[in-house]
This record gives sequence, structure tokens and C-alpha cells, in this order.
Amino acid sequence: MENNSGAGGTKPDKFFAGKGFYIVLFLCIAVIAASVWTLVASSATDRETDLLETDINKPVGDFSDGEETIDADTEYESAMWEVPDYAEEVMVEPEAPEIASESAAEPTPQTVYETAKAFVWPVIGQIETPYSVTALVYDTTMSDWRTHDGIDIAAVLGEKVMAAASGTIVKLYSDQLYGTTVIIDHGEGLCSVYSNLAEIPTIKVGDAVLAGETIGSVGTTALCEIGKPTHLHFSMTLDGESVNPNDYLPSL
Repeated sequence: MENNSGAGGTKPDKFFAGKGFYIVLFLCIAVIAASVWTLVASSATDRETDLLETDINKPVGDFSDGEETIDADTEYESAMWEVPDYAEEVMVEPEAPEIASESAAEPTPQTVYETAKAFVWPVIGQIETPYSVTALVYDTTMSDWRTHDGIDIAAVLGEKVMAAASGTIVKLYSDQLYGTTVIIDHGEGLCSVYSNLAEIPTIKVGDAVLAGETIGSVGTTALCEIGKPTHLHFSMTLDGESVNPNDYLPSL
């Protein structure tokens, strides 16, 4: 009987001689690749674990830019509140607020100048002749037409004449036409003029008078108005110019 092993070769030889060689080679490569992958993955996992533990255990103040690290185990926090031995306790008493004295609190007296005068009627009566400097009025005494720089207030002979407002007597004289005349300066250029008074007034130049104070009485000394019933000729000037007395006297 013949031996067939020599002619055909063994089965392993035939396996490696055919596709078996490539199969074995692929398996070897796969094993090597798996081993390398396992090694790399294990190394990466260990590295991530180390980094994670490092971040968790890293104390506050450990900065990567080279700043000094503050160790949590040091006595830094307690040292901040320790009082040094050389420190001295100083008691500061609060200063009392300054209180102004009563004399300082009192306002300094100031001179108050009266700018608005309270006027009263020098006599109470009807106006016989009105104020008229732009139109002519008939004068019964002189029998002509002329201007009238004041108002003629009807009054009985001897009736008291009062200061129309407070002021100072600046003139007292006998006018050739308007008779005994008194002028009161009320300040700020305003003056009041009282004519046709009795010959002897009750005041003198320089006297200070108040509104309503008696300065004389109604007379008959005004020669230019002697033909009219008894009255007071009352006029006013502002800065030397004639003004209407009705603009200052209160309404009756």
C-alpha cells in the first residue's frame, strides 16, 4: 500500500500554502492593533483622572501665572484679625455740634425805607374844580379859561386840613395867587401842596407829620379863587412835574 502523505503534503502545509497564510497574518495584525488601542486608551484615562484630581485638590489662590499660592492649612485667616502687641487703644469722644448763640442768631436791624405811601383825603368834600392841565377850564374869579394844576375840594371855613401822607414839611409860605401854602415831601420825589389855608398853620418847616395829622385849616387867602365857595386847593408834584391827585387819593 502506498503512502499518500508524500505526494499531497500535510494539511497544515496546504493551509499555509493557500489562503490560510493571509488569514493568520490578518489575525496577528488585529491582535497587535487591539493591544495598541488598549494601551493608548488606558494611558488617556489615567491622564484625565490625574488632571481631574489635580483641579479638585488645587487650593484657592494657586494660579498658573506664577502668583503666590495661599495654602488653606496656613494661619493666614486668623492672622488677619490678630491685634499687634504694640497697638494702643484710643478713645475718641465725639465733638458736640456748634450751637450759635442767641445774640448771633438775631438778625441785624436794617433800615426799611417806605416805598408805598398810604394816602388819605386832606378834607372830605366834593370836588368843585377838577384837575386839568391838558384842557382849559373856566375860572369864575378871573373870568377866563385856564389850566388847573390841582383839585378844589369843597370845605367849610376853618375846617381842619390833614396831611395826605406821612412826610416832612419842607415849605411854608404865602403865595400871591394861592395864599397860605404848605408843601410836604413824601420821599422819592413826591410832594403834596395845600393852598388857600388860614394865615396861621399849625406846623413849621422841618416838622415830620403822619398821614391824617392836622397841618392847618381852610381859609380864604387864595386871591385867584376868592370868587369860589370856600375850599382847599390841593395839588401834587412828582420830580417837580404836576400829577393828578386823584391817582393817589383813595376812592370815597
